[in-house]
Amino acid sequence: MTGEVPGGDGISGRRALRPLGGLLAALAVSLTGTRISAVALPWFVLVTTHSATWTGLVAFCEMAPYAVVKALSGPLVDRSGPRVISWSTDLVSAAAVGAVPLLHALDLLSLPLLLPLVALIGAARGPGDLAKQVMVPEAAERGRVPLERATGLSGVTERLAATLGPAAGGSLVALLGPLTGLAVNAACCALGSVIIALTLPRGMGRAAGEVPLPPGELEPGYWRRFGAGCGFLRGEPLLLTLIVMVGVTNLLDAAFTTVLLPVWAEESGNGPAVIGLNSAVGGAAAVAGSLVAAAMGHRMRRRVVFFAGFLLAGAPKFLVLASPAPLWAVFLVFAAGGFGAGFLNPILAALSFERVPRRMLGRVNALGNALAWAGIPLGGLIAGAAVTSFGLVPVLLLGGAAYFLTTNLAGLRPEWREMDRLRRPGVRERHPGAGDRAAAGDLTK
Repeated sequence: MTGEVPGGDGISGRRALRPLGGLLAALAVSLTGTRISAVALPWFVLVTTHSATWTGLVAFCEMAPYAVVKALSGPLVDRSGPRVISWSTDLVSAAAVGAVPLLHALDLLSLPLLLPLVALIGAARGPGDLAKQVMVPEAAERGRVPLERATGLSGVTERLAATLGPAAGGSLVALLGPLTGLAVNAACCALGSVIIALTLPRGMGRAAGEVPLPPGELEPGYWRRFGAGCGFLRGEPLLLTLIVMVGVTNLLDAAFTTVLLPVWAEESGNGPAVIGLNSAVGGAAAVAGSLVAAAMGHRMRRRVVFFAGFLLAGAPKFLVLASPAPLWAVFLVFAAGGFGAGFLNPILAALSFERVPRRMLGRVNALGNALAWAGIPLGGLIAGAAVTSFGLVPVLLLGGAAYFLTTNLAGLRPEWREMDRLRRPGVRERHPGAGDRAAAGDLTK
């Protein structure tokens, strides 16, 4: 950590908690806007084109740049500082999202023009999301908050956004149209940028180049930083296995959210409001799960909780939509899945922050997250083509089976035992230069 931790009493205690509070507020605002857009944009394309294939293509054009730019932006976040990257990319996102309803109002928006705009939105979101994520451990230290509690609070924030965003998005789309939802998303991105700029101290999330290097080391360039991140991941079997498993489940989740759920809502006659309501029910339950994780996560066995969470959050939601179940049963399945999902991100974040040296968080998390998100652009694309070719129900059944097998077969690998071995944050940095030697495979165990 850079700088001193303020005192824990009175005004100084409140100042100590201000960075974590500001970061969580910015996360809440920007993620809520993104969730609103996740309902509004696919619905806009679906009702405009009446094509699941076009809906999947638009999702691909947003998420492919997201994954690629996020993977390449890690060294930049480490070098320039996550605070600057966060507020600046949020402004770019706001401008790109706001351009969609503006151009439509001027009768200048076409699908060929929408695709590059959506690609710009994804490209700006990637570094912005990464920058906020890597500031969590420093914000926790400044506020003297245990890491697992801070990641749990971050998980609660994400789940609140997953509750409020889809509910608001579904209501806005149903009452005022999908372009209103996109305008609200643009406002949320702008507000998130302002919160980061005003509430986080300038010394927080500063560039890695401003942190004193160990004696005898030179400041590495971009590609050396990038290579160090790759080398570190190669030496971490647990993180690699997690990334691969989450990458497959993310692909399936993207297929479900961007294509399967909207098509189900249209074919069943339930409409966009039910999309938001389903997601809100799951999000509310996920908030409860994240609160339990924040309060008690450090006392739980991570491996058991992790796989139980995936068992609830994965296959059942596919299977219930494939069945003729009534809406109350659908809501019940989404609620159970949301509660299980609430435990997942805090565990994943804590593992990453514990095992990755602080000065490498940007590049390692960028690579890991980008690899885990690499399947997301393909999820909507594959689902759109599959639904067009085979129909909705067979694709839902296949998706549920794939989700179940992925999450359970991955748990048979031996490195999962390391998940329950609690380690202090930064333990890998006890020898000078351990982080940058990772490119050569010289890791501090």
